[in-house]
Amino acid sequence: MPPQHERTGMMVHDRFTRQHRLLGTSAAWAAFLLLIAYAVTLALGLLSLGSPEEPIGDPYFSLMEVLIIMMAPSMVAVMVAVHAYASPGARAYSGMACACMLLLAGITSGVHFVILTVSRQIGAAGFPWAPLLFSFEWPSVAYALDILAWDVFFALSMLFAAPVFRGGRLETAVRYLMIAGGALSLAGLIGVPLADMGIRNIGILGYVGFSLAVFPLLGVLFRRAGEGK
Repeated sequence: MPPQHERTGMMVHDRFTRQHRLLGTSAAWAAFLLLIAYAVTLALGLLSLGSPEEPIGDPYFSLMEVLIIMMAPSMVAVMVAVHAYASPGARAYSGMACACMLLLAGITSGVHFVILTVSRQIGAAGFPWAPLLFSFEWPSVAYALDILAWDVFFALSMLFAAPVFRGGRLETAVRYLMIAGGALSLAGLIGVPLADMGIRNIGILGYVGFSLAVFPLLGVLFRRAGEGK
């Protein structure tokens, strides 16, 4: 009987070691579970509001910030595993995907850590410019940086990673979901020149909605990739 990877149509490469398999599998499922926790917290926060115009308050807001900070390194770890999984001909793409995810993690972690730790103290001091730096109401510096992280670098990471997966049905599903998620994330940028954050929310479908499918499928793919070795 041929090995598992030949029967499933997956491409398993020598660079994809047992350590990469464990890292990729655990990180992909961690990212998925953190995304679920974020989506639930967001829903509960929205349900707690008296009107749609009110901002989400604590404990939901702070928990969402913490979840994003925790999520970022797990996504980087997934892309490290993708880079190791890539065939030699696709490693330029996987390297770019990894670099873009590192940029996302650095920017979004910095933004949300500042928001979580010092933004309220600075806002309470009464500085009139504080909302222009720290609020998530457009326009603000924090909002613009977070859009750069998710609508640009997350999108590019998904689009660069997609060509890595060219094996059987599971890899094909991952590839198409990555392309769709990356494209929708980029589409959210349309709301920036229009100053319409309702349109910009299209991007959320890409980096939250499609990620809820991409990461568990990657977890399954990485786990199976080592079975034939």
